[in-house]
Amino acid sequence: MKTKDNLTNYHLESLLIHGKTNSENWDYSHHLVPPVSASATFKLDSVERGAQGFIEFANNENPEGADHRPIYIYERLGEPNKNILEENLTLAESGEMALTFATGMAAISGILCTLSVAGDEILHHHTLYGCTYSLLVNWMPRLGIKAKGVGFYDLDELRAAITPKTRVLYFESPVNPTLELIDIEAVAGIIRDENLKRGDGRKLYMVVDNTFATPVCQQPLTLGADFVVHSLTKNIGGFGTDMGGAVIGKKFIYDLLLLYRKDFGNTLSFHSAWTHLVYGLPSLNLRVRQQERTAIMVAEFLASHPSVEYVNYPGLPSFPGYALARKQMKDPSGNFAPGNMIYFVLKGNSPGDKREKGKNMMNSLASNAYTVTLAVSLGNIRTLIEHPGSMTHSAIPAEEQVKHGMEPGGIRLSIGLEYHADIIADLKASLENS
Repeated sequence: MKTKDNLTNYHLESLLIHGKTNSENWDYSHHLVPPVSASATFKLDSVERGAQGFIEFANNENPEGADHRPIYIYERLGEPNKNILEENLTLAESGEMALTFATGMAAISGILCTLSVAGDEILHHHTLYGCTYSLLVNWMPRLGIKAKGVGFYDLDELRAAITPKTRVLYFESPVNPTLELIDIEAVAGIIRDENLKRGDGRKLYMVVDNTFATPVCQQPLTLGADFVVHSLTKNIGGFGTDMGGAVIGKKFIYDLLLLYRKDFGNTLSFHSAWTHLVYGLPSLNLRVRQQERTAIMVAEFLASHPSVEYVNYPGLPSFPGYALARKQMKDPSGNFAPGNMIYFVLKGNSPGDKREKGKNMMNSLASNAYTVTLAVSLGNIRTLIEHPGSMTHSAIPAEEQVKHGMEPGGIRLSIGLEYHADIIADLKASLENS
């Protein structure tokens, strides 16, 4: 029987809107919308209560008492809006726990630094978001953690690259920006085989960036991933007003992640938490479903245009990973859900010529288009276009970009909520001017 105290039978589309109406963090069952908690510090009834709050912080393995509501002390340690958002993110991704961070990069650095120590190795798919690449290549080695790029779609190559020092397999799927897909279940199988040879203290873990797909197009945890990371700034936030990040997954890491967030200060603000909780998550499914309907029409238009060499979109039968997309990219009802991101390349006589034509097209859009905006980020209610090679992925050396499938003239397009014919008309006009 469906009741408000038993959420297991409710559809994710409903859960994203209502969440848990009776939360251990704050009972707001009489509020239609969760109230904003705007306090950086909290009043304590006694010194003993304050001491108890510090004892309980990041000590969630302790047995719960009769009253297990958190003792709030200071916003960096925790506060109601963040904690309720984390509950709802846990529901969204079918995880055991969730922890929010100030940005997506803070979430990525948090999970990688808590899973790894000096002497460990992180294997990552060779194509990544530029800032993630910079984190792994420029900063993790300073902590004594080696990062190595591997082609995760070649399972034999991946299997051969794993050593006793390998601690984490990290990748995006779809990959930013090329939209390549990685078989999450197949990678999980490799990890299972490897962990049979290891002791509990040296387990290998999988971390998947699910920002492109979102929880309403793909659920990596149900496919065998250990942890999922998100930039809440993107699809989940949806409106381009607030930054944020999240780690969702197995609860054994929760206390250590809490300590990391506290000590490194990567805390999501109460206002951003409230915005993601009240506007972002509840509207996520509706926004993405509409964006998908537009994305397939835009992808088909681009694929048929004489100026376009090729289009990568998981919803096109011509997409190289189409069979895998249909297998692992599904909405909460089990329907195929290819998402709202498109990657395409214009025809040209040389890589430089393609790049120049792409630049001319985007500059034309920046000057003349109404529904397509030249801007970084993605998953916005507005359609955004950008050049990854010189913008979001510029931290990756140009030769590395080309080596691993990023075309010099490659264009990333994030579909918004505008009327589909208007988006296509703006793209068509810019293509004629390029």
